[in-house]
Amino acid sequence: MLALAGKTALVTGAGRGIGRGIAERLAADGALVAVHYARNDAAARETVGAIRESGGRCFALRAELGVPGDVEELYGALDAGLAEQGAGRGLDIIVNNAAVSSSARIGSVEADTFDRIMAVNAKSPLLVIQEGLNRLRDGGRIVNVSSAVSRRALPETLVYAMSKAAVDTLTLTLAKELGARGITVNAVAPGFVATDMNARRRSTPQGEKALAALSVFNRIGRPADVADVVAFLVSDDARWITGQYVDVSGGSML
Repeated sequence: MLALAGKTALVTGAGRGIGRGIAERLAADGALVAVHYARNDAAARETVGAIRESGGRCFALRAELGVPGDVEELYGALDAGLAEQGAGRGLDIIVNNAAVSSSARIGSVEADTFDRIMAVNAKSPLLVIQEGLNRLRDGGRIVNVSSAVSRRALPETLVYAMSKAAVDTLTLTLAKELGARGITVNAVAPGFVATDMNARRRSTPQGEKALAALSVFNRIGRPADVADVVAFLVSDDARWITGQYVDVSGGSML
């Protein structure tokens, strides 16, 4: 019996990177996975194809986050996709992974950049959960993807770190708010992972080596390193864990 058989999961930002890893793992564990993406149709098709080739169940849905009407578009597409799959509107798992980033120290932060990052990384998870609670079954699971930089000083990612700190507070507060329904709310905090978001930092052998050296294991993280922890948190084995910030940085900057 697969751990998530009969469950339905929504994973935002699942077309590539960590989100794709999470979507693939949850599908492998038996969940019907809604693969959300914003713009990259080709990447989303690859993710869906990979899941289906492995025997998993999924469908893609497109919605730009951080803009007016984003949540309505997201859930409209979700409901349509679930109907096509012969499933009801109910959800068991919400994973807020979608995020954008930018490199800027305090002296070069621009207001538009701040607003965009906060809209996608902090506001959208709140609104996705707010609307999702109408569909999330009692005993459900919410996992928010935070970042190790919310608790470590990395001046060049100031605004991104601020947005992820907001996710940490959202997680802690909702864990208490939703406990009466048996819903757990946790955050996972990756360090540097081999994804497109970190491509610039990994563009040279020296950069790759420097990032690897941050971890006690002397390597850069992989999407599966994060996805496996998320799979645990959404399983019944993690029923007594809520409100937690789970560091999945490979012991970075200890």
